[in-house]
Amino acid sequence: MDKKTKIYIAGHRGLAGSAIVRELQRQGYSNLVMRTHAELDLEDATATNQFFEQEKPEVVFLAAAKVGGIHANNIYPVDFLMDNLLIEVNVFRAAYKTNVERLVFLGSSCIYPRDCPQPIKEEYLLTGPLEATNRPYALAKIAGVEMCWAYNRQYGTKWLAAMPTNLYGPGDNYNLDNSHVLPALIRKMHEAKETQENEVVLWGSGTPKREFLYVDDLAAALIFLANMEGAAYEQLVHASSCPLINIGSGEDLSIRQLAELIADVVGYRGKFVQDISKPDGTMRKLMDVSKLNKLGWHAKISLKDGLEMAYQNFKALDSLQ
Repeated sequence: MDKKTKIYIAGHRGLAGSAIVRELQRQGYSNLVMRTHAELDLEDATATNQFFEQEKPEVVFLAAAKVGGIHANNIYPVDFLMDNLLIEVNVFRAAYKTNVERLVFLGSSCIYPRDCPQPIKEEYLLTGPLEATNRPYALAKIAGVEMCWAYNRQYGTKWLAAMPTNLYGPGDNYNLDNSHVLPALIRKMHEAKETQENEVVLWGSGTPKREFLYVDDLAAALIFLANMEGAAYEQLVHASSCPLINIGSGEDLSIRQLAELIADVVGYRGKFVQDISKPDGTMRKLMDVSKLNKLGWHAKISLKDGLEMAYQNFKALDSLQ
């Protein structure tokens, strides 16, 4: 991509999409195309086709999706399956019809089997049963990966599927009804400190291990991949193999350890109570990022530094409410 390449960021107001916009702007890209959901409903095939015909972007980052944590996935399985499938089908079809040169599809680490070996390599996709608590969302994202590969095989496109680990940072969702574990813990700790609560309830046993990546690191990785040239990129998107690449920090910790780290950042001094009636989800999800590292990209923002920045962002949001 050169600095005037026309780039469409789908889902630019979300956690990942807003980080992509920030990083593109920081690097000097000036021809960015963005639409809010009110301006363009990607679940509407006609509207999506008209948008692509009018704008004709050269590069697409598909970060638009319906997302949420265990609670939301359990309550709205149809929404997580159908909404995401519609977005993918409509964007992929429109992108092909308008000759999009590069498309980077964002998936999720939950596409991998619940009990696959750790760390999780790209080739473990579809080798075992999925985690039941987010299977509809995972299946929709797996379909997006297959769409990338199918278009590459059938039509010679060079589209890529990027699988980020658990993300956090500016633009995160702190609603306790449908947020992921890290932002939920930030909010719980902050509110407990403000109200001088003696204890904070943690879902599950606290023993599952998770990996986290500050979202600005993800954005840098995606732009790095979109800019790759030559044999290395051709190998990533060659029709003979699934165009899938993991993006993560390569390090994980238990939910209990995460809670303790967040408590330290927030300044909460109370105790934790484990509610074991709540589900744990997958016991461990650590991404194998050796493929990405060999290409020359490594995560730069430590978890402690990222949590400090995320908490400052949360407090800024909280002060506006």
